[in-house]
Amino acid sequence: MTTRYTTHLRPRPEVNTSVAVPLDVRLMHMAASLMFVSVIVGVLCAGVWALVRLPAFALTGITVLGEVEHNNAVTLRANVASKLTGNFFTADLGRVRSTFESVPWVRLATVQREFPNRLRVTLQEHQPVAFWGDDSDARMVNTYGEVFEANVGDLDDDNLPRLSGPDSQSEQVLAMYLALAPVFKNMTLALDSLELTGRGSWRAHVGRGAVIELGRGNTQEVMARMQVMGQTLVQVTQKLGRKVGAIESADLRHENGYALRLRGVSTQDVLAPRARTGR
Repeated sequence: MTTRYTTHLRPRPEVNTSVAVPLDVRLMHMAASLMFVSVIVGVLCAGVWALVRLPAFALTGITVLGEVEHNNAVTLRANVASKLTGNFFTADLGRVRSTFESVPWVRLATVQREFPNRLRVTLQEHQPVAFWGDDSDARMVNTYGEVFEANVGDLDDDNLPRLSGPDSQSEQVLAMYLALAPVFKNMTLALDSLELTGRGSWRAHVGRGAVIELGRGNTQEVMARMQVMGQTLVQVTQKLGRKVGAIESADLRHENGYALRLRGVSTQDVLAPRARTGR
């Protein structure tokens, strides 16, 4: 008979062999790591700084593109180059743009870097559509309704209308002019000037110095009054034995029509919608 013996082995307890690192040692390791990283960063920064300061990146020229009808590209470069500071990497493009945009006739300048040592500037010039202000004012209005100042003698065509009003409303004045000019043209009258008065009323000068009081309001309101005048002016002038060019003044501020004065004829009241003249 066989006898079996079973032996039960107890697991040996685990022994923690790790040794706690003192706090001061850990702090020393962290400080050493930080110093190492700082040295690496410092070396990299010094290298980059030395790289960007290389003579190869010193600015050697400016390429001027775009609209230079009123400015010579060579003169532009010469005037701006003396105000440039820095190199390809450090040049202040915003300052370069502002310098170009301070030149007469330049409306907008776009500045880009051309590797490794040049700048490229693309210019947009003001396109004048009218004079601005009184007769002694040399300022003009561009196609965006912006007021700018430049040498009037540089104009290829000085036969421009004159607009006036608050500078902050120059865009609105131009928009009104563009709406009214075709209407006056259909009446064989040239719109020579348009004024937005301090009281917010519109005043036009047409033909040979005729003054048209258009009244207050936006484009739609003023155009409604102009429509009444456009529908009746020719008939009224013919009835009085005059041509449209004989107009001296008109006042469109009346509620149901307008007052009309022709050379050699007393003031007439024209009623809407059909043309009738009063005494």
